Amino acid sequence: MTGIMDSVEMPKLPENQKTFAGIPEAVFLEEIDSFMAQPENENCEKALQRLDEQHGKYRFMAYNLEARRRKLKSQIPDLERSLEMVNVLRKEDEERETQFLLSDQVFIKTLVPPTKTVYLWLGASVMLEYPLDEAEALLKQNITSAVGNLKSVEHDQDFLRDQITTTEVNMARVYNWGVKKRQAAAKTTATTPS
Repeated sequence: MTGIMDSVEMPKLPENQKTFAGIPEAVFLEEIDSFMAQPENENCEKALQRLDEQHGKYRFMAYNLEARRRKLKSQIPDLERSLEMVNVLRKEDEERETQFLLSDQVFIKTLVPPTKTVYLWLGASVMLEYPLDEAEALLKQNITSAVGNLKSVEHDQDFLRDQITTTEVNMARVYNWGVKKRQAAAKTTATTPS
């Protein structure tokens, strides 16, 4: 699989976008005082709540991207095995005895005659018969597409990890700002004579 992974280039990103999935970028809060002075940030808890909500959305996106990456990682070897089998069938010129899986741990022996066609499972309960040349072309196209999709998902995962980290740092900075403000308020009330 590494040979195919290296030969397929990552698709080009759409113009003015940093991800394929359109993941919004988290802005690093350099100036906490000016951020907290904005009208939507009434208090520290409201700002933390919004950042936590954003963090939860990023985590949900990360979960979905990981599921998609796992699916693609398992799909690519299946496609490669199918392509390999098409090449084996192309070379056969006499009957061959083989075993195939009938159900879990149940195999059956059969004779496979030479053939010029193969049935490919396309998904969604659809199986079609293809000539060997067309099957090979379709499988190669599907492998290339799956590898390209895998590379774009991995790119998005890297970007998303950065956004999660940025959001976590922002949450920590806002929380620390709130602690300092509460400490300063407690200090002024303690020093004010009654």
